[in-house]
Amino acid sequence: MEFRISYFKEALKEPVNIGGLLLSAAAAAYSATTGFIEPTLVLAGALVLEGVYLATLPASTFYRRVVDRRSRHLLEEHRRKQREELIKSFDPREREAVDYLSWMKRQIRDNYKKFARLTEEPPQLRELESTWEAFVDLLDEYRRRKNHLRAINRQTVENQLRQAERSAQFADDATRPLHEKNVEILRRRLQTFDDIERSVKRVEAQLQMIENFFGLVNDQVVTMPTPEHILSLDFDSLLSSIEMTKEILQQTAPIMGQLESLNREANQLRPSLAGERR
Repeated sequence: MEFRISYFKEALKEPVNIGGLLLSAAAAAYSATTGFIEPTLVLAGALVLEGVYLATLPASTFYRRVVDRRSRHLLEEHRRKQREELIKSFDPREREAVDYLSWMKRQIRDNYKKFARLTEEPPQLRELESTWEAFVDLLDEYRRRKNHLRAINRQTVENQLRQAERSAQFADDATRPLHEKNVEILRRRLQTFDDIERSVKRVEAQLQMIENFFGLVNDQVVTMPTPEHILSLDFDSLLSSIEMTKEILQQTAPIMGQLESLNREANQLRPSLAGERR
């Protein structure tokens, strides 16, 4: 589930708001015993103030910044739990790859502290965490697209296309549009299949790059002549490459649904073509 911050709920939970409501309730109770002011007037005034408070504070840019800053650790915890649940859904080979990079990440940190004799990590090593997270996300995308491809027999679709092209060539004027529509769908299925296959190959290459980069960083840390030597590692290129791959995946995400839609269209068209052949 997506983690969302409700500024309205956060404003309701603010201590100043809860304190104000309790104070209003106490004032209403006190006025009921003394008769000095009608309790209903006290409660009505409290409701008006509460309405003004809830109408203004949650919409305040300053308050939203405060809540965002305060909730950042909650968001990070939510994402961490989501990623842990995602990893549990991986098969043993995929979990092994994730665990290996986690182990490598710890090795790099331990080796840096050992050979650099410094307790504080440079920013480059802290970026290993986000790189590892990107590896998990990309691995999930890779396996989903790979499984999608495995569910489709390309040779069968190619055979269907050749048969549909022959049928369209020799069909009469009344039924030719059906065969031509079928040819169009089958061609689009093959094109969509190729698009998904290209994206799978790109993600696969990106995953291999991340794995090899972790190994390179560890080698460099072990053999670095000075702690500053780690600054020469090209983290920026790797992170830029990861972001570019993510953008391409976002752009090509609709093709997964397109292939399913084309499969449904093809299945709907088959009864009509079968009836035509009879």
